[in-house]
Amino acid sequence: MGSTHFRIYNNHPLAEIKAIADIDEAKLRGDWSKITGNIGDADNNVPVDLSGIKTYSDAYELINNPDIDLVDICLPTYLHAEYTIAALRAGRHVLCEKPIARNVKQARDILTASKKSKKFLMIGMCIRFWPEYQHAYQLVKSGKLGKIKTATFKRVAPSTAGNSWEDWFMKNKLSGSALTDLHLHDTDAIHYFIGKPKKVRSFGLKGFRSDSGIDHVFTNYEFDNDMLVFAEGGWAAAGATPFEMSFMVVGEKGTIRLSESGYKIIYEDGTTESPSPAKPGLPTGWHVEIDYFLRCIKENKKPDEYLTINQMVDSLAIIEAEKKSVNKNKTIKVKYK
Repeated sequence: MGSTHFRIYNNHPLAEIKAIADIDEAKLRGDWSKITGNIGDADNNVPVDLSGIKTYSDAYELINNPDIDLVDICLPTYLHAEYTIAALRAGRHVLCEKPIARNVKQARDILTASKKSKKFLMIGMCIRFWPEYQHAYQLVKSGKLGKIKTATFKRVAPSTAGNSWEDWFMKNKLSGSALTDLHLHDTDAIHYFIGKPKKVRSFGLKGFRSDSGIDHVFTNYEFDNDMLVFAEGGWAAAGATPFEMSFMVVGEKGTIRLSESGYKIIYEDGTTESPSPAKPGLPTGWHVEIDYFLRCIKENKKPDEYLTINQMVDSLAIIEAEKKSVNKNKTIKVKYK
C-alpha cells in the first residue's frame, strides 16, 4: 500500500512528497521490485525516482521532521498504534492504513491520542470510499430500494504466503490473519451500510495459510430485525486465484449487485441501471480517500464524512467477536464501548 499511496500523492496537486521511511535500503534507493500484492497496475520493476525526497531508515526521524504536515502510515498492522500515536503527538496529520490497529485495546489507545491532538486522523478503509460501494451506500440510505431484506458481501484473495516482509501476513500475532486484514473490509461495509450488529455467528478455517489465524471465514450478522446479512472472506485460495470483491443488497424495490459482470441496479419492474460512479481522476477508493483527506487538511475540516475513529474501533470489535465465535463455536454478542 505504501507504493500505491506514494504514486497517488505524487500525482496530486495538493501534495508534495517530502520524505519516505523504510527499513529496507533497496526501497530507499527506489528499487521496489519486491513489492507484490493486489495493489493496482503499477510496474514495480521500473526504478522509482526519489530525487529531492529525503529518505529515512528510522520512521521517528521522518515523524519529527518539522517540514512534514501529513504522515501516511503503511506499516504492518501490529505497528499501527505505535507510529500513529507518535505522529499525532508530534503534531502531524495522520492517514493510517487499515485496520486501525491489531486489536481493540490498541485502537482505543489511538482514539485517546486522536482526541488529545489538534491534528486530523483518518483510517484508510478504502472500501468506504470505493466509488461503487459509496454509490450503493447512498442508494440504500436514500430509501429508493425500500426496506433492505438481505445483504451479502464477499472478498476472496489469493494466498500471499511468502510475499511479504518476513512473511508477516501469515503470522497471526502480527496481522490477525485474513479475518482482520482482509475480511474486515466487508465487516466494516456491513457496519457502514446497515449499522452495528448485535451478535455474530462465524465459521472459520484456521492455520491453513497462516501459522494459527483464521484464513477463511463465513459470518452471519444479527440485527434487531429480520434482515439476512452475511459475509465471506479469506485468502485460503491458491496463489494464482483471481482476487474477488463483490456484494449484493436486496431491497423491497430493487437489488444492487457488484460482481464480475459489473455494477448493476435491478429494479422490481425489470429496469436495470449500470452506473459508472467513479469521478474523473479518482478511479479507486485509494484515490478518493487520499483526495478527501488532503482537501480536509487544506480546508481545516474534520474528516468525518465517510468514517469516524469511533466507528473504526467498533468495526474491530465486531471482528474480535467473529474470532471468538469461531474459537468457541457459538453465537457471540458484540461488545461495544
